[in-house]
Amino acid sequence: MSPKLAETMAKQGDAIDSRYHPSAAVRRQLNKVFPTHWSFLLGEIALYSFIILLLTGIWLTLFFDPSMAEVTYNGVYEPLRGIQMSKAYESALDISFEVRGGLFVRQVHHWAALLFAASIMVHLARIFFTGAFRRPREANWVIGSLLLILAMFEGFFGYSLPDDLLSGTGLRAAFSGITMSIPVIGTWMHWALFGGDFPGTIIIPRLYALHILLLPGIMLALIGAHLALVWFQKHTQFPGPGRTEKNVVGVRVMPVFAVKSGAFFAMTVGILGLMGGLLQINPIWDLGPYKPSMVSAGSQPDFYMMWTDGLIRIWPAWEFYIGNYTIPQPFWIAILMGLVFTLLIAWPFLEKRFTGDDAHHNLLQRPRDAPVRTAIGAMAISFYILMTYACMNDIIALKFHISLNATTWIARIAMVVLPPIVYFVTYRWAVALQRADRAVLEHGIETGIIKRLPHGAYVELHQPIGPVDDHGHPIPLEYQGAAVPKKMNKLGSGGAPGRGSFLYPDPVSEDAALTEAEHASHHRQLTALKEYQDTEHGTNGSSNGHSNGHSNGHSNGHSNGHH
Repeated sequence: MSPKLAETMAKQGDAIDSRYHPSAAVRRQLNKVFPTHWSFLLGEIALYSFIILLLTGIWLTLFFDPSMAEVTYNGVYEPLRGIQMSKAYESALDISFEVRGGLFVRQVHHWAALLFAASIMVHLARIFFTGAFRRPREANWVIGSLLLILAMFEGFFGYSLPDDLLSGTGLRAAFSGITMSIPVIGTWMHWALFGGDFPGTIIIPRLYALHILLLPGIMLALIGAHLALVWFQKHTQFPGPGRTEKNVVGVRVMPVFAVKSGAFFAMTVGILGLMGGLLQINPIWDLGPYKPSMVSAGSQPDFYMMWTDGLIRIWPAWEFYIGNYTIPQPFWIAILMGLVFTLLIAWPFLEKRFTGDDAHHNLLQRPRDAPVRTAIGAMAISFYILMTYACMNDIIALKFHISLNATTWIARIAMVVLPPIVYFVTYRWAVALQRADRAVLEHGIETGIIKRLPHGAYVELHQPIGPVDDHGHPIPLEYQGAAVPKKMNKLGSGGAPGRGSFLYPDPVSEDAALTEAEHASHHRQLTALKEYQDTEHGTNGSSNGHSNGHSNGHSNGHSNGHH
C-alpha cells in the first residue's frame, strides 16, 4: 500500500471515528478469541457451502424456467429431440448443454447442497456428543435442528425442479403419496398443493418459489441468529490447561482466525469446484422427462432423505379403518418423521428434565463421560444407516442376486434388534474408557517393564504422572474431563511435553520448556560432579595431613629420645 493511500485511509478512519466512535467496539470484537480445535470448523463448512449455494443458485435462476407448459424439445441433445416435455425440463437441459459453464454450475450447486446437509449433520453430532447444547445454548441447538430439517426439504424441492423422470417419481412417492394418506384432510391438501390430480400444472412453479425465496430467506435468518448467538455467548471449548468455565483459550479473530477461515473458505470452494467439474451428479438427460405412467427402477433420493424412503420400503402394509376412513401405510411414515424431528429439536430440554442439570456449561464433555447420551446417539446413527441401507434394498437384491423379500425382512428385523445392541455396546465401551482413564490417574502409565519381586511375583512398573508419596507410590489424581496420557511420549500437561511430528511441530512454549529442562539437567549434572570432586579433594587433603603429622612426630620423638 502506498504511503499516500495509507494516509488517506487513516484520515477517513479518523473522520468516521470522530463522528460515530466505533473504534472501541470494533477493537473489542476484533480481539474476540476462538478455540483452535479442528472440530469447530465443521460449522464453517456448512456456512461456506450455503454461501456457494446462494451464488450458484442466483446464477441458475437466470436461465431456469419453472413452467410446466408442454413443449417439443429441439435442443442440441440428439436422443431427446422431438420429445414432448415441460419447459422446466427443457430449460434444465439447455442449462446443461447450451449455456456456457451451465453443467458445471449445476453440478457445483448440487454437490454444495449435499455438503451443506452433511456438514450440518456432522456438526450437530459433534454438538450432541460433547454436550455443547446444554444451557445456555439450547436456542442454538434448536436453530441447528431447524436448519437441518429445512436443508432436507430445500434439497428435495431443488432436485424435484428439473421435472425429469427421477424427480417426478420422488414427488409422486413422497409429496403426493404421503399427503394423500393423511386421514380426512389428505385429499383436500393434495388438491391445494397440486391444483388437482397429480402432477397438475402448478407444482413446479410453487416448489420453485419455495426453493429460491421462502426457504432460503428463513435459512439465512436462522444462520444469522446462530452466528450472533455464537459470537455473543462465547464459544465452548474442551477442558485443558488454563481453560475454565469463564474464559476462552485460542486465537484472536485478527489476524490468525480470519486468515485461517479465509483459507478454509477457499479450500471449500476449490474442492466443490473439482467435484462439480470431475464428478457427475444427477444426469437428468438419462431418463428423460417425467411421465406419470413410468417409474424409474432403482430410484433413490439424496442421502439425507434416504432414511425416509427406507422406512416406506420396509414398513409393513398395515391399514387401519376408522368409520369410513382408511389410514394407509404411508401415513405412519409421516408420523415417524414428525416424531424424529420433534425428538431432535427437544433433546436439550429432555436431557435437562431427566438429569436435572440446569447449570451453565462452557466446557465440553468427552463422549465417554456421558455414556447414556453417547449410547443414544450411536443408536440413532445405527438406525439412520440401517434405513439408508433399506432404501437400496432393490439394488442390493439385484447386484447380489438375492431375494428382494430377504433384504426387506433383514432390514425389518435389524430395525428392531440392531439399535439396542449398539446402545449396549456403546454404553459399556464408554464406561470401560472411563475406567481406563481413572486407572492411569491412580496408578500411572504402563511402561511395559516387568519386575520380579523378592518372593517371585511379577509386576509391571508404572510411571506416575503426578506426585508420589513417601514410599514412591503415585498419589491418585482427580479426573479433570481432559484427555489422559496413555503413553510415555504423550504425557502432555501431565508431565514432560511430547515431541512434535512431521506435520505438527512443537509449540514455541514446549520447545522453550524442553530446552530449559535440558539445560537444567546439564546444570544439575555439572553441580553434582563439582560437589563430588570437591569432596574427593577435601578427603584426600585431610588424609595426607594426618599421615604426615603422625609420621613426623613419631620420627622426631624417637630421634630425640635416642640422643
